[in-house]
Amino acid sequence: MSVEIWHNPRCSKSRQALALLKDQGVTPNIRLYLKDSPSEKELRTVLDQLGMTARDILRTGEPECLEAGVDKISDEETLITAMVQFPKLIERPIIRAGDKAILGRPPENVLDII
Repeated sequence: MSVEIWHNPRCSKSRQALALLKDQGVTPNIRLYLKDSPSEKELRTVLDQLGMTARDILRTGEPECLEAGVDKISDEETLITAMVQFPKLIERPIIRAGDKAILGRPPENVLDII
């Protein structure tokens, strides 16, 4: 099974989730999503796989979110567009395996997908 992690190496939860995967013998494809941001189509697919909305994975405490007023937006399409433009607004880590995805918060959630 192919496993991918949308990873931010500066995030402790993302590092912990990656370590848990490796401890389980999984060598995931590491996507540094801040440099390689998802397209709108990819983000919609991941949201479907997560069973979540864009608001559910929006990092509302990020300065970019607050400065741009994104935290006050309720329209799903507008939120997705903002997340593609500013990937730092996407909660991390997100782990994908096959047609499933899981948010690695807490990091132990990754064990449910492997």
